[in-house]
Amino acid sequence: MADTPPPARVPAADRAYELTKDLILGGGLPGGTLISEGEIAERAAISRTPVREAFLRLQAEGLLQLFPKRGAVVVPVGPGEAEDVLELREALESTAVRRITRRPDDLDALVRQLSELIDQQREPARRADLGAFADADEAFHRGIVTASGNQLAERFYGTLRDRQRRMAVQLLQVRPERQPQRLASLVEEHTVLVERIAARDAEGFTAALRTHLDAHRAVTDR
Repeated sequence: MADTPPPARVPAADRAYELTKDLILGGGLPGGTLISEGEIAERAAISRTPVREAFLRLQAEGLLQLFPKRGAVVVPVGPGEAEDVLELREALESTAVRRITRRPDDLDALVRQLSELIDQQREPARRADLGAFADADEAFHRGIVTASGNQLAERFYGTLRDRQRRMAVQLLQVRPERQPQRLASLVEEHTVLVERIAARDAEGFTAALRTHLDAHRAVTDR
């Protein structure tokens, strides 16, 4: 029996990129935070050179702003960007549901799938695990767009993933003492969305989705 080849080693720059990006999207590095190459190099146990490369990639993605000899500042989610993302989400998800509810087949399967995704949110909600809940939240909403069968819409929705996750964590970090209640409320709001889909009520879904997204608007407008 041939020896199993060792797993490919992830380049240091990629490790630094993934680590820093996860910290930003997961709320570990909030907007406005000043970070240095040395901090990330120490966390990742690598030299500063690959961190510099990672920072350049993150600056190109609009997540960092570099300042020579000082480090980098995490770019906050501005109200304008947040509103743009929320408008696109509302349009894409509402259009997806209008398309879904016009089809006679597969609705029951979709309702079961979305209900299972809601069940997967309950444990992170109970533990107030913001990162896990944000991932589950994104999977739920993306599942609606995917179910429409519009591949262009699905690909475009995928480009919003990073911004959505960051905004979700930002929302959930407001008033930490209320996180369990807020997470439980989000689970119930998702349940209402599924009920509207099951009833083939596209207009009711749009109204419920707008209410659901208004929580994000309330935070980013501050």
